Amino acid sequence: MATLRDQIAAWAQGEAFKPGVKRAPEQVVPPAPPTATLRPAPTVAPPQTPTTQAPARPLAKDLSPGYFATKIGLHKALLKRMDLAAAESLPEEQIRSQLAHMVDLLIEEGQLPVNEQEHRQLIIDLQNEVLGLGPLEPLLADHSISEIMVNGFDKVFVERKGRLELVGTRFNDNDHLMKVIDKIVSRVGRRVDESSPMADARLADGSRVNAIVPPVAIDGPALSIRRFEVIPLKMADLITKHALTAGMAELLAGFVKAKVNILISGGTGSGKTTLLNILSGYIPEGERIITIEDTAELQLQQSHVVRLETRTPNLEGTGEVTMRSLVKNSLRMRPDRIVLGEVRGSEVIDMLQAMNTGHDGSLTTVHANSPRDALSRLENLVGLGGVNLPVRALRQQISSGINVIVQASRLNDGSRKITSIHEITGMEGDVITTQEIFFFDRQGMNPDGSVKGCFKATGVRPQLAEKLITYGIVLNESLFDPTHPLDEQGLETQP
Repeated sequence: MATLRDQIAAWAQGEAFKPGVKRAPEQVVPPAPPTATLRPAPTVAPPQTPTTQAPARPLAKDLSPGYFATKIGLHKALLKRMDLAAAESLPEEQIRSQLAHMVDLLIEEGQLPVNEQEHRQLIIDLQNEVLGLGPLEPLLADHSISEIMVNGFDKVFVERKGRLELVGTRFNDNDHLMKVIDKIVSRVGRRVDESSPMADARLADGSRVNAIVPPVAIDGPALSIRRFEVIPLKMADLITKHALTAGMAELLAGFVKAKVNILISGGTGSGKTTLLNILSGYIPEGERIITIEDTAELQLQQSHVVRLETRTPNLEGTGEVTMRSLVKNSLRMRPDRIVLGEVRGSEVIDMLQAMNTGHDGSLTTVHANSPRDALSRLENLVGLGGVNLPVRALRQQISSGINVIVQASRLNDGSRKITSIHEITGMEGDVITTQEIFFFDRQGMNPDGSVKGCFKATGVRPQLAEKLITYGIVLNESLFDPTHPLDEQGLETQP
């Protein structure tokens, strides 16, 4: 049989593939006693464009005990016959087709007693191993999944519509999982091992990845992948999902256009980054935007964008580039807007100084459970940065630098909502004063398990409305009227 190296060389020259003379079969690890007799190789259809729902993978318990040992042996034999350098220049569909043919031949040569279901699954799994991220590929192709959580090689959870569920995906063993993790982090120039057991990375589609491995992960490597929409969400999508009302969206869009400094507060998975991405879409096209992130995941649509990303230390412990140093450097890059993915350290000091020295319209996020907690967290982060400022002076910096706090929350039914919009109005003594403009009034649970409630206006007209007018943005006064009719979802209705 001709090797895949020879076949790939023939494809590159435009020649038709012709099988050669058979050679001695490769040594492939045999499976455990067969659960079915050998059947003819199934016909494998060419790969199709991923749909919203990926094909269901058989549960691990439905595969024979020797399935994974057989897959490991076939994978090794397949790699011996591949010319990886030549394969890189070929279309993916062509490589997938020939990989399927090669797996068929290897199974036939080794006379491996696999049933039809396992035969089909072996082809899919080995195609994904060679060309992608192995068992993760079907999950990444499923656009209904918003998060993938791997707890060791044999336990994988996903999040769909805010709910967690266990899926049948598994890896061969912990070594297999470590190889997939290394493939992910090495693509962005990072590493993960015993000396550096934690790493943040991203996939080609912008999905955010966190990996943590032994010895700090006691039960084996753990991998978390935060998925993002293939087509970035728009404000209209949030309104459709009842995450906020059209009036709230209009107000937030006006704030961005009028260069108001906005802090988005929320817990893990509450949609802070998604909202930040959407709000950044209202920045006018003619402005220069600098984005600064630990792991680049923002998807700004403007043409004049400079993306900056932190860097971890190398093996010698040098070469680290921190968020704070990037914030300082960005001030020398003539930015019209500075967008920080998240403040979680001493960079908050430089961010506040930038907001107070003419860099209006900055956007950032912070982990906090309420707008008031967000202000306290900013104070704590300044203290962790080693800056000793009197409390009153620090709070004056915060109150004059940040204009609006938007609270995002993930409710217990899995839905994400903007639960509060606060305006910072100044100082009274040593206390930062705020006023709430909109809030989500939670009223209980519906019979189907969803949260019952509606959005309401407090009746307070924001002081920033005057600034919006100077930018040509005039808001309807009924927007802030608490008696303005709303339906049960908190959406405006026609009077």
